[in-house]
Amino acid sequence: MKIKFISVILIGIILSGCVGVSSQGIFGTGVSIALDPRTVGTQIDDSIMQKNLTGKMVIKDKKYLLSVKSKVLDGRIFLTGKVDNPEEKLQLTKLAWEIKGVRSVRNDIKIKEEFNFKRSAKDILITSQLRTAIIFNKNIKATNYQIDTYKKKIYVYGISLSSEEKDLVISEAKEILDVEDVIASIILVEDLRIQKEWLFFVINDICRVCSNRR
Repeated sequence: MKIKFISVILIGIILSGCVGVSSQGIFGTGVSIALDPRTVGTQIDDSIMQKNLTGKMVIKDKKYLLSVKSKVLDGRIFLTGKVDNPEEKLQLTKLAWEIKGVRSVRNDIKIKEEFNFKRSAKDILITSQLRTAIIFNKNIKATNYQIDTYKKKIYVYGISLSSEEKDLVISEAKEILDVEDVIASIILVEDLRIQKEWLFFVINDICRVCSNRR
């Protein structure tokens, strides 16, 4: 399926002369490739991620087509909109982190549910404690992780430099007082390197085809 999708992209690029001759660009962004600050390779990567994310959200619940907006720029996913409860927001964050090639996720989705001060204060405290713990752990690159807590359950998303670092993050989370569960969606940086190598070969093929047409 991926090969077919990539083939369609390649054909589209070739037919457009490998540059943004259309005012809509290859992916209908409203900006031609020539004016888009992203490289052609990054635009292709972002488009694949966008389609995969939209597909996952629709499979999860069709209502997200109307209630949640998503945008992928340079491997960074931005989420906005409204959901019924915090758990849905966390599920969508997890869904975004599961997309191959993601570099970061910013979830600005608003919650419709009534605000519970006592519960929220406890969740905020747990998040703060874990954030502090990984910041002061010299074996963890804290900036690579996003932490959410809901009803004493910690959700950790991000990129680990090694499997050892991943285990350390999970271990730190489990040591926080009153935590009932730890759900981790952590990608190893090695997996990202493999994805970059794959994209490099795809872009090389595109450039070779374009050169042959000139």
